Amino acid sequence: MAIEIYRDDWGIPHLRAASAAELAHAQGLVTARDRAWQLEVERHRAEATSASFLGASALPWDRLARRARLDDTARRCFAGLEQRDPETARWVRAYVDGVNAGLAQGAENAPEFARTGLTPGSWHPWSPLGVWLATHILFAGFPAKLWREQLATHLGADAVGLFATDGPGTSGSNGWLVSGERTVTGQPVIAGDPHRWIEDPGVYQQIHLSCPEFDVVGLAVPGVPGIAHFGHTGTVAWAITNAMADYQDLYRERLRRTGTGVEALGPDGVWRRADRHTEVIEVAGEEPVEVEVIETERGPVIIGGPEGLDGGAEVPDGGEVFIGGPEGLDGGREGFDGGREGFDGSGGPGHPVDRARPTHPVDPPAAISLRYPPRVTGDLGFGALLPLLRARRVADVDQAFDRWAEPVNVVQAADTEGGVLHRVAGRVPVRAQANRVRLVPAWKPGHAWHGWHETPRAGLTDGVAVMANQRGPAEPLGVEFAPPHRADRIAALLTGRERWSAAGMAAIHTDTHLASASPLLDHLRALDDLTPEASALRDRLLAWDRRMDAGSTDAAHYAAVRGAVVRRLAAHPAFAALATPPPYPELFRPWLALLPRVGFALEHLLRAGELYGVDRPAAVRAAVEEVAAQPPTGVWGDTHRLTPWRALDPGTPYDEPGLSGDHDCVLCTSAVPGLTDLAARGPAARYVWDLARREDSRWVVPFGASGVPGSPHHRDQLPLWLGGELVPVVTDWTQLTKETDV
Repeated sequence: MAIEIYRDDWGIPHLRAASAAELAHAQGLVTARDRAWQLEVERHRAEATSASFLGASALPWDRLARRARLDDTARRCFAGLEQRDPETARWVRAYVDGVNAGLAQGAENAPEFARTGLTPGSWHPWSPLGVWLATHILFAGFPAKLWREQLATHLGADAVGLFATDGPGTSGSNGWLVSGERTVTGQPVIAGDPHRWIEDPGVYQQIHLSCPEFDVVGLAVPGVPGIAHFGHTGTVAWAITNAMADYQDLYRERLRRTGTGVEALGPDGVWRRADRHTEVIEVAGEEPVEVEVIETERGPVIIGGPEGLDGGAEVPDGGEVFIGGPEGLDGGREGFDGGREGFDGSGGPGHPVDRARPTHPVDPPAAISLRYPPRVTGDLGFGALLPLLRARRVADVDQAFDRWAEPVNVVQAADTEGGVLHRVAGRVPVRAQANRVRLVPAWKPGHAWHGWHETPRAGLTDGVAVMANQRGPAEPLGVEFAPPHRADRIAALLTGRERWSAAGMAAIHTDTHLASASPLLDHLRALDDLTPEASALRDRLLAWDRRMDAGSTDAAHYAAVRGAVVRRLAAHPAFAALATPPPYPELFRPWLALLPRVGFALEHLLRAGELYGVDRPAAVRAAVEEVAAQPPTGVWGDTHRLTPWRALDPGTPYDEPGLSGDHDCVLCTSAVPGLTDLAARGPAARYVWDLARREDSRWVVPFGASGVPGSPHHRDQLPLWLGGELVPVVTDWTQLTKETDV
């Protein structure tokens, strides 16, 4: 059988081949044709060469990727894969061969290559592993440990809990499994939506892969073969959410130069030679930049060196710390909020993050190393990918995820025989509790890793399992989790109906109720002696239905008051020591920015018994008066607009739509309270897997199947995504249009 490429009405690729290896070649080929620019951006990010064509704005990422040794780790992991699982290694090579066969044609259709002068390069066998690693290296949010270190240093250890992500936001997803006893068909349904940075092209690729061994539909990661996160084989389906586990450590290192290189002080009091070399990063339009790469026995040094810290934050006169640049959202994926990388934007020219008087911070460590599992084990978990495609029952999915490495996820699966699965998958090291929370000293005993945790399992309650990054089965493995609001709301909605169908799940995807509004509304309820205008605003918000709908004026007023409260709390002298971040590299600054941290921790900060002398009722009163004097003129969707990340400015800007939802809604479209209403993250896909009839399954992505601007399928799913509608999953080959044989 030749490789056959079909398309459905939405341009989604459906591929058939005679073997798994030929199918992998076809997947690489069609992905390169559809998404050549995206693939090359991801490869260059993995190899830390993106500044060579994107310019200085990409330099902070390239520095981190070089110093963290991402490309070298990908090479190691592929070499290990060849030893442990030669079949999967050959399968990955087949995918890479397909990518290389399709890149030239794909680049001809992608205008970004001509605009940047980039010529498509050559993918290596380890490139998919590098893409996976670069996509997820910040997923566990190790930079949050830098923030916790600041909190504990300046406010004490109790402050860590106040600012924990049971109030702030991290990357995550919604996922729910409804067993057959709770569906109209008697067969399970799995549904959900991964929350990531909304990128154009999208981070998930709808695809159908078929060969004599298997026939699978699902959401693939462009640049990686197979279907890792969300798939349906016809008899079993699976989906994941971020487990919020902590599996990366930061060590304070003591380094010294010697005549032969660099040495690091170990926990036994002995200085040992560290690996050291220099690399050069090419920067488009500027001089090359030399980077010193050092690796101790703990791991690569990602901050500082023998002489101290590097990459200090620039603080303008007057003590204002700025995020972003004149354009507001600066297009960087590295930044606050865990996730793939992050949010680094002011939402306007020179918007001040904080006006509190800066103080001189306690001297931070001279060097910090990162220890992460694939660097230690040489295994990125790719051995799980082929078994997932071949799975027929829940037991097969379970065994496949035993091979999973990272990111650490909660897995939900169900099959047509009634089997269900709810477990954690991935590697979390056994080590001291202190390692999880803050930086630990490399030169002191007690911080080594000692094997791996057993991954927890959970069951269903009343025929349902819900996971939305809250404290759940992964609680023993993590430090900070998402608030319970999304999970509680999904569970409540599922309780409201005795029997569910696949078609009914869209109503849950798009729910906009904001439970986290309660603490602020409670403060508003207690206020008196307001001006008539502020009193009317208070009464309006207390009568509000708490739905963050795009067309709601009440939601716009609530967001305005919330933002004003956040800015006033952040400007309080009690937090002045946190207003100026330590001189860490630029990429980590958003994790250390005070205003977003206050915004995402607002629920905790308003409910705390005491808050360092901050008069919270006075702050809320002033905020209400401020907004009443100058209220919003429109609706929530006027300011809460989609702001996707693109590696390159599109030239002619798109008129991106207004959005419903908010960070703690089931419809999780995240703004940064107090900083901007713009939403850079949200549902990167939605799916409904029906085990009764796979043809009744549904899916949608924010834009479309094609990564080529101007293609009919570049943005054709956006209206459906906005409206909460889903695209049918087509698996009948007679309903597809044949594109070509290869």
